[in-house]
Amino acid sequence: RGMRPAPGGCIQPRGPIEQVYQEIAILKKLDHPNVVKLVEVLDDPNEDHLYMGKSTLSLPGPVMEVPTLKPLSEDQARFYFQDLIKGIEYLHFQKIIHRDIKPSNLLVGDDGHIKIADFGVSNEFKGSDALLSNTVGTPAFMAPESLSETRKIFSGKALDVWAMGVTLYCFVFGQCPFMDERIMCLHSKIKSQALEFPDQPDIAEDLKDLITRMLDKNPESRIVVPEIKLHPWVTRHGAEPLPSEDENCTLVEVTEEEVENSVKHIPSLATVILVKTMIRKRSFGNPFDGSRREERALSAPGNLLTKKPPREWEPLSEPKVTLGRGWGRALRSWGGLSPGQNQGVGAGPGGNRACGLGLRCMALHPECP
Repeated sequence: RGMRPAPGGCIQPRGPIEQVYQEIAILKKLDHPNVVKLVEVLDDPNEDHLYMGKSTLSLPGPVMEVPTLKPLSEDQARFYFQDLIKGIEYLHFQKIIHRDIKPSNLLVGDDGHIKIADFGVSNEFKGSDALLSNTVGTPAFMAPESLSETRKIFSGKALDVWAMGVTLYCFVFGQCPFMDERIMCLHSKIKSQALEFPDQPDIAEDLKDLITRMLDKNPESRIVVPEIKLHPWVTRHGAEPLPSEDENCTLVEVTEEEVENSVKHIPSLATVILVKTMIRKRSFGNPFDGSRREERALSAPGNLLTKKPPREWEPLSEPKVTLGRGWGRALRSWGGLSPGQNQGVGAGPGGNRACGLGLRCMALHPECP
């Protein structure tokens, strides 16, 4: 990956734009029951952004919001966590680090299984692991090694394992293990505060062991995905074994033609607006709210996880299409995943329908007030 044949049989590295197209081509070919499918990427010649369209058909919302007064039972947590393990194993097999695993990025389908969504801060890597040094993601789910002031190199896979551990903790306790409204205090707790378990609910010792090993502050000794798959709590002591890597993963490879065609060029952004208007008349709300939609920051605010528990989720009655945040800084956030989801992307049904387009609104958005 990232290399192409050159005249004379030599190998030349791809340029920055070609590397982005290569990554997009790979994302479009990802095909796993526990990973959201990327449908299309659009390029507006009048803009310096790409627009990513993701399939969220039959995905009414995230597995849970955090904090919540209604955490999952151990059986529910195990069921969803098994899905998460299989999805992460598949992504790592494709040499992709997600970097923002959390409950709100795990969408539940009609079949009851979760799909991993939101690849806005993901990294593709070569070799056996990603060697990273930058800090992105949601603060309460960041690993301690990523918060170092010395900018040391750290393992990408270990970051995802830490976030999986925080997510599992959220599943059973309804809150994050380390919380503080002040971002620097939150960082300090993640790096130095010992892990504690609430008295209630009372969870199995096997589960405490798994969470403790996933939230090991030393990435060198932190449990890895192959070990997580075999953990007694995950498998019910062997009664529910997970599929092998060969059964769960098939390597995605892309051709030069697929790389070249990975992005669809469109005449202008007006085309996107028109298409979304047509779709919106059948299913969901206007993506405009009177101004450019606020972009989602790479780091969420420190008090993100101290808000009141959200209202109950209601499934959408019709399929939903999104134009979401794409790869790194190249992609801009448009559209939405689900009402109220803390993604910074899009309004759901019943959202503000005033688009702020003036006279053009009469032609494009007849349903606006």
